[in-house]
Amino acid sequence: MGGGVNMSKDRLQSDFCAEKLKALGEPIRLRIIDLLRDGERTVSQTAEQLEEEVVNISHHLGILYHAGLVVKRKEGRFVVYSLHPDVSAVSEAGKQHLDFGCCRLEVPDA
Repeated sequence: MGGGVNMSKDRLQSDFCAEKLKALGEPIRLRIIDLLRDGERTVSQTAEQLEEEVVNISHHLGILYHAGLVVKRKEGRFVVYSLHPDVSAVSEAGKQHLDFGCCRLEVPDA
């Protein structure tokens, strides 16, 4: 019977990880995450730096927010986004990684 509990826990972990990876399934979202590694940005700053429409960036930031990969805060009339504190940028053996807790993604050099 104990095996069922472990399988359930493993399934929850798999589902959790799949949601994170699903949110990263669009190249623009990976570019947003990569940009936010350097610090917080407003929607318009992100759009300008990535040369994308504000509405498009806002949509993708919403998906990343609901997946728990970014956090947001209000600053006056602006919404400022940053990486979720649980998402850490780490460097090992000269390579950059993003650690999402459930998995780790190697980030290619720009």
